[in-house]
Amino acid sequence: MRTTSVMIADDHPLIVEGLSSVLARHKLKVVGSASDAAAVLDTYAELQPDVLVLDLRFGDGISGLDVLRDLFARFPDARVVVYTQFDQDTVVREAYKRGAKAYVTKSTDPAELARAIAQVHHGETVFLPGIAERLALLSVRGDESPLGKLQPREVEVFKLMAQGLTNVEIAERMNLSPKTISTTSQSIKDHLGIHRPADITLLAVKSGLIEP
Repeated sequence: MRTTSVMIADDHPLIVEGLSSVLARHKLKVVGSASDAAAVLDTYAELQPDVLVLDLRFGDGISGLDVLRDLFARFPDARVVVYTQFDQDTVVREAYKRGAKAYVTKSTDPAELARAIAQVHHGETVFLPGIAERLALLSVRGDESPLGKLQPREVEVFKLMAQGLTNVEIAERMNLSPKTISTTSQSIKDHLGIHRPADITLLAVKSGLIEP
């Protein structure tokens, strides 16, 4: 049986190296990687892997959700497993809506990722335990979370804003420039239609992003 070829799109070299070693033990061969979102499509076109393992956050500011959209516009038969630290329900749903066949968090046992890759290679859509139930609940209650309007990095900034951090403090926490955070925070306020700090905190609490 031919070894399944895998491409990893992640901006952390240690994760790429570690996954390559783990996946090799499960008869999965990592044939290449992309460390920034802008390079994913061209690298994918060059490698033509059986499965792409995709993070949702990159240092170049392009969301993995945007990569999914562009990838399937160009390669409609691509098979993608999202592998990320983000675990918010609406982000999970959006990833599936944009074409991902599996969603695995980085806190999951790597063996689960290997199994998901193998299943996706065989044409299956994979829902790890709890995911299907969460997505079903989300469809019942409706998308009231700000996550539906924000990109993953914006969600992270939004949560810190809701906790009362200043733009400078958020910039230090996220290792970004204060100007970038200022622009991002204003974009978040415009997207959500709220500007008062108290309203931002209230929305974050109602959405379950922070504890009251």
